[in-house]
Amino acid sequence: MWEQIRANQQRSALIVVFMGALLIVVGYFLGLYFFDSPPGGIILALIIWGIMYAVAFSQGDSILLRMANARKVSKEDFPQLYNIVEEMTIASGLPKMPDVYVVDDPSLNAFATGRNPEKAAVAVTSGLLQHLNRDELQGVIGHEIGHIKNHDTLLMAIGGIMLGTIVILAYYASRMMFFGGISRGRRSSGGGGGSGQLIIVIVGLVLLILAPIAARLLYLSLSRKREYLADASSALYTRYPEGLASALEKISASTVPVKSANNATAPMYIVNPFRKAHHAASSLTSTHPPTADRIRILRAMSGASFKDYEEAYRAVHRGRGVVPPSAVRQVDAAGVRAPESAVRTAAAPLMSAREISSALWKSSGYRTIECKCGAILRIPPAMNASSVRCPRCGSEHRL
Repeated sequence: MWEQIRANQQRSALIVVFMGALLIVVGYFLGLYFFDSPPGGIILALIIWGIMYAVAFSQGDSILLRMANARKVSKEDFPQLYNIVEEMTIASGLPKMPDVYVVDDPSLNAFATGRNPEKAAVAVTSGLLQHLNRDELQGVIGHEIGHIKNHDTLLMAIGGIMLGTIVILAYYASRMMFFGGISRGRRSSGGGGGSGQLIIVIVGLVLLILAPIAARLLYLSLSRKREYLADASSALYTRYPEGLASALEKISASTVPVKSANNATAPMYIVNPFRKAHHAASSLTSTHPPTADRIRILRAMSGASFKDYEEAYRAVHRGRGVVPPSAVRQVDAAGVRAPESAVRTAAAPLMSAREISSALWKSSGYRTIECKCGAILRIPPAMNASSVRCPRCGSEHRL
């Protein structure tokens, strides 16, 4: 997969250069309009561009995790989830196990982030833990580990932070130009400069509207092919393509959107977090390839290798493939294993809602006291009282 890693590095550079150019164009017209100095606006735009890149490269993963309201958890809190991440780390050959995060959200979704395999994180929603069995969750984690292995996470972290900044900057700048242009036009209408000022305002507004659209189209166009490759990686790591296929079915069937998702972070998730209509999934504005196609490819695989995925992909799409040649040429065969859930209950979720809630409270440092009346008391870590009273039965509990 070295071709994909190199391609992602080139795309990261392309995003930085392209979005920097968009900022320069925006800065030119802002400088011309507000400061009567286009070079001043360009210099300001270059400063913002440099700050954006530095922040995206060094802190992009932390920012995205905070935006998603993800909470870092330990092995003691979620042992089964931790074990699955450990298994997929070993299967993929990553040099370091990613940090594990849980998002307290009833939706079914997951994502990975990090600037390199040594500094990466995997996050899953509590809804995913509540509805998937072990095989299905293993398929999802394998998919996210595939993103880390292929260096997709750096690409999406840089693209997400820079896209968000361009959208915000263009949003406020366009309104400043619009309302400022009206007032300036009124002041200069008697001096003959109103028409020239109006032209500048119109051109500037058009560019400010097109800049975030162009940046978003580039960002989204890079995010779709990588989903197929991460699916192929998951099939190889788990040796069980049906696990991810079944998980994708459950995730796509859910109608609950991810509350913390936005346009900048949407491509990170394994399935579109907004739950838009699937008939538009192949359009330029979609964040993901059609989920039905991804499921068909996984279920058409005769084995679990990259070569098997490439053959299934070509059979479904009747065109050129998606897996890099170096991965297709691998000589090791990868057969499909039996489902692990067969020895348990295939439909059993990994955790119950109560188990997930208790683990999240514990990961935040809360102490739990079970009263004899059945009430569960959550004691915050900062509480200094020597005892607490049960609100249901009035019993006193020493801390």
